[in-house]
Amino acid sequence: MQHLNPFRKLKRFLYYKLKKKINIDLDKKIENLSIDDLFQYFSCDKAKKWENGTGHGFSVFYERHLASYKNKKINILEVGSFTGASAATFVKFFPLSKVYCLDINLTNFKYSSRNIEVFALDISEKKMLNKFYKSINISKDTQYFDIIIDDGSHKLSDIVVALNSLYKNLKSGGLYVIEDFKYPNYYKHLNDCTELKVDQILDCLKNKKKFKSNILTQENIDYISNSIEEISDYRGQCKDSDIAFIKRLY
Repeated sequence: MQHLNPFRKLKRFLYYKLKKKINIDLDKKIENLSIDDLFQYFSCDKAKKWENGTGHGFSVFYERHLASYKNKKINILEVGSFTGASAATFVKFFPLSKVYCLDINLTNFKYSSRNIEVFALDISEKKMLNKFYKSINISKDTQYFDIIIDDGSHKLSDIVVALNSLYKNLKSGGLYVIEDFKYPNYYKHLNDCTELKVDQILDCLKNKKKFKSNILTQENIDYISNSIEEISDYRGQCKDSDIAFIKRLY
């Protein structure tokens, strides 16, 4: 992940704090829209169509896997939030949800809500991640989130680091989602380490195959593999759009 000097981090954080944001809690006319309509409304590329043309079309799969959470009190963790469009969507689609957004650069984030908390951090930096845990009163091993979504840099190393660090925070019956997980297969600059590709890792976890990793600890490999109920992956509307849902059994 990208590492910034303290001054640049502070500059970005102050810009985010002072930036005027759109309070979505005041927008009552969209509370009964579908998740795809909400993605479109907030200009999120997860939609079938969005302002720049054809979207990833991930909304179909989110609707399929997340519908059962609709009216439950849930915690959602999102890695890589950009403008906050998907966080805004989830808050409106899940009225009892709390969405925690992690992003190294908050200067693009433009939405606000009493149910959205935003944190500027790089999850590969353990001190920053531990500070985040402390700020929301949980430990690094607490099963706290019902849904975890990795929509970060899509670098192979970052995807594996996130899985190694965050999967243990997923509740029983929860979903760990990895968007664009085949980007390292398609784009050489994102294949930045010697790890197995994400689709290979998921296949090993799903089928209880042994594999070695320099990032995933053996303890976590066994922990994840033994706790999986199912892994579902799909191709979206674009040739490079792939999404995986890991359902936790316990």
